[in-house]
Amino acid sequence: MNTYTAINLIKRPDGSLGPDLFEVVEKSVPTLAEGEFLVRQTHMSLDPAMIGWMSPDTESYVPPVELGTVMRSSGLGEVVASKHPDFAEGDRVMGMFGWQEMAVSNGQGVNKVDASLPAEMLLSVFALPGLTATQGLFNIGKPQAGETLVVSGAAGSVGSIVGQLAKADGLKVIGVVGSDEKADWIVNELGFDAAMNYKTDDLGAKLDTLAPNGIDVYFENTGGPIQHHVFKRMNAHGRIVVCGMIADYTASEPSPGPNWMNIIRKRLLIQGFTMPDHLHKAPQLLEKLTPYVQQGKIKYRSHTLEGLESAMTGLNLFFTGANEGKLIVKL
Repeated sequence: MNTYTAINLIKRPDGSLGPDLFEVVEKSVPTLAEGEFLVRQTHMSLDPAMIGWMSPDTESYVPPVELGTVMRSSGLGEVVASKHPDFAEGDRVMGMFGWQEMAVSNGQGVNKVDASLPAEMLLSVFALPGLTATQGLFNIGKPQAGETLVVSGAAGSVGSIVGQLAKADGLKVIGVVGSDEKADWIVNELGFDAAMNYKTDDLGAKLDTLAPNGIDVYFENTGGPIQHHVFKRMNAHGRIVVCGMIADYTASEPSPGPNWMNIIRKRLLIQGFTMPDHLHKAPQLLEKLTPYVQQGKIKYRSHTLEGLESAMTGLNLFFTGANEGKLIVKL
């Protein structure tokens, strides 16, 4: 095969996401230089953060994807040719390969992975979702047994792992979701103590019932009205981990946040974080996460789309909530 398919970003999103933002192109398979290897990608990860990467915001934690270049994403693949001493043909690898069938790498940011593990488990647990959940919960949230944790986006790839880790460590865990089916899944399958449907429940009344003694840790993945209800009910010295705000990713004006008075009154710690700042700690984070997985305390589910071009419409599932688990594209 002398060519491969790639998808370039050609327009910035303006309130909606769709194929008109992208261009499908054919590229020639490059000749490798010394120290490079070629990966044939088998699975791509779709993540909410990608919506931010498409925006023109130059003050974000990573530069925006340049127009006319391959859309950024992480993925899983196999080394098919190599001139790199540390990567051999047949190695299974994970890294930022982008929306394309093949990618050339010099090894930076690429990790070998266990060839025996299912692709869905690798991308759902041991890739960005698991790393993000572990870093945010343990290094910022600092959960203690007996405390109460609320996590928004609780049926998502990060939120579902956050809740299970906290539950395994003896916390009371309340998840915020967008459907009754997801509420049933996180309670009856994942073991959360309770769930709230932000579309149909009276959030304030439900929190008063579910967390009568207040909230100690809030893991924020979505933004939206739940943010204000939780903020009012935080306990003294509570911790708020701000991981995602998908409700505002494509808004022309961000929604107003809570008044800061409670930060003083309750001596709250509120910290935003993104994983690019912490990827150098991946070995330690995986060392922390892996025993929970080995002990059967972490369940996951994935939502797989077929074919590279399905990514162009797949991102909309984050807004509709129609994705059921980690969103993956199988090439």
